[in-house]
Amino acid sequence: MRMTITEKILAAHAGQDAVAPGDLVQVRVDMALANDITAPLAIAVFHELGASQVFDREKVALVPDHFVPNKDIASAEQVKMMEAFADQYKLKNYFKVGDVGIEHVILPEKGLVAPGDLVIGADSHTCTYGAMGAFSTGVGSTDLGAIMATGKTWLKVPETIKVIYKGTLKPWVGGKDLILFTIGRIGVQGARYRTLEFTGPVLKELRMSDRFTMANMAVEAGAKNGIFEPDDAVRDFMKGRTEREGVYWKSDPDARYDEIVEFDLSDLELQVACPHSPENVLPVSSVEKVPLNQVFIGSCTNGSIDDLRMAANFLKGRRVAEKTRLIVIPGSPLIYKQAMQEGILEVLLDAGAAIGPPCCGPCLGGHMGILAGGEKALATTNRNFIGRMGHSKSEVYLAGPAVAAASAVLGRIGSPDEL
Repeated sequence: MRMTITEKILAAHAGQDAVAPGDLVQVRVDMALANDITAPLAIAVFHELGASQVFDREKVALVPDHFVPNKDIASAEQVKMMEAFADQYKLKNYFKVGDVGIEHVILPEKGLVAPGDLVIGADSHTCTYGAMGAFSTGVGSTDLGAIMATGKTWLKVPETIKVIYKGTLKPWVGGKDLILFTIGRIGVQGARYRTLEFTGPVLKELRMSDRFTMANMAVEAGAKNGIFEPDDAVRDFMKGRTEREGVYWKSDPDARYDEIVEFDLSDLELQVACPHSPENVLPVSSVEKVPLNQVFIGSCTNGSIDDLRMAANFLKGRRVAEKTRLIVIPGSPLIYKQAMQEGILEVLLDAGAAIGPPCCGPCLGGHMGILAGGEKALATTNRNFIGRMGHSKSEVYLAGPAVAAASAVLGRIGSPDEL
């Protein structure tokens, strides 16, 4: 039976020869993931089930990343509960401060995900691992608690939208611009409970960091998952991270798609999503020159070493505008160390940036960069809903690191061309 890459992964994990959109299947889980917000609830469900052991101590990852280092007593208690659970059940993949980073950055970095895996996380941006050719999606904490006990879950096989990208990208245009453009065209409900399968010749120009960004934000279009067919770029990324080979599934040439969307990106500018929705997208040249109180570079979407390099490229020898604060948070300790070794942190500090420890920080209005009423921010994060980064009367614009760095220098939303 002709199948897409997503359908093949689900069929393999359901122990079936084939599946079709709409099928309800029970699948085995290769990695179950929770963070310091969702894990305590999942742990409570796990205990309510009367489970005596997790299904596999190497296939459950607990990552305290949202409010760490602990910002208050409540967050400290949550992390304490996670650590106690990890100790009790001898979990191999519990990450403490000093080793911890943003969950969706460190799992691939540490070789915990491979092509063909099925990953379920109690976090909506678990779809990030589709960049590696894995099926990954988010669930609620109740489901995650049951998965930690059983290693299985039920899924409805989604329809698939095939997105074909053609053309040649302009300088500085990357994965963030492609996914913002896509969401702007199809809308935040345009892929609701469907797979976004990213294809086309343009993808050969993209780094793995760009792919992670695009898969991460598939959920902002309502998608169940976003996915790329794994290739040599994935093989190169895997080297030295794990001994697991993974399964390099590809969609059949005659696979059935619910919809096929094709974009020629030759004229694509850098993109900006305006308040208060990721679908409210404009090319940067069409965005008003909005004065900015804050620029944030980081998050599971754009906290990679590639993103920091690009930011440093525009900030070197320049200063952040007097009335704008720039906050930069690397996605993991490894990225932090690499940025230090390459002199990137020095460039950022000389420009006037504040560097934070690897964590989610201000992305969800957690800490280390909360917005006050009336303040406006531009962030490399994935969401700009009302109150997302703080006060309900604040405003958040989304963009990639090139626009973010340039805007920090200009003190308003602007393009790197202006520098």
